[in-house]
Amino acid sequence: MMTDPIADMLARIKNAQAVGKLTVSFPNSRLKCAILDVLLTEGYIEGYSVSDDKRNIEMIIKYYASRPVIEKLRRASRPGLRRYVRAKDIELVQNGLGVAIISTSKGLMSDHQARSTGLGGEVLCDIC
Repeated sequence: MMTDPIADMLARIKNAQAVGKLTVSFPNSRLKCAILDVLLTEGYIEGYSVSDDKRNIEMIIKYYASRPVIEKLRRASRPGLRRYVRAKDIELVQNGLGVAIISTSKGLMSDHQARSTGLGGEVLCDIC
């Protein structure tokens, strides 16, 4: 049994990038699809697709000049230590060059979207 599926997804992405794979697959969930939607709108991935039987997600990794666009992935809030922030306390990731994915009452969104709408929530992960 997996206790933290988001951390597993981030680890699979890191490992696939380390060996230069073009795609990576992991089990499907609505939360993972929402995270991938934020990554897609922010330009960190090429795209993703859900398999026909709805069991797996296949993500296409984005590369720029043979280097992966995602340099660092970090799980901020974890099952043993949740991290919640108010809208005015959301910190910049690498002085605004990165993105934090925040779970708000209006759904998952990037840190700058949460700041502009005035919503706080649980910081799921940091990407830069």
